Amino acid sequence: QVELVESGGGLVQAGDSLRLSCSASGRTFSSFAMGWFRRAPGQEREFVSGISGSGSAVYFVDAVKGRFTISRDDAKNMGYLQMNSLKVEDTAIYLCAVSFQPDPWVVPTNLGSYDYWGQGTQVTVSS
Repeated sequence: QVELVESGGGLVQAGDSLRLSCSASGRTFSSFAMGWFRRAPGQEREFVSGISGSGSAVYFVDAVKGRFTISRDDAKNMGYLQMNSLKVEDTAIYLCAVSFQPDPWVVPTNLGSYDYWGQGTQVTVSS
């Protein structure tokens, strides 16, 4: 059982930065992979970025590659998504999730691989 709470969303201008945080409680966070998804207006939830249980393997979709950075601080049971050079098309509800992937070097990239989800935090980017 893992409880996840996101924070850090808000209203920003294109080109600005935000750091989203994901606070985890319950089962040991360091044992599992963590991912970020987003649901844009009128679209389904999509994978954005993930980090393996070891923290050494990461993955980003092409739309955010080079602009976003994912990290984790297992001592604090926290995960982060640093978003730089934000674009209007980044506007979405962002959700963090954890996956019970036993391989510490694997980054799950599909929605069905994730077992627990936060409620999401709204990111709105204006031009």
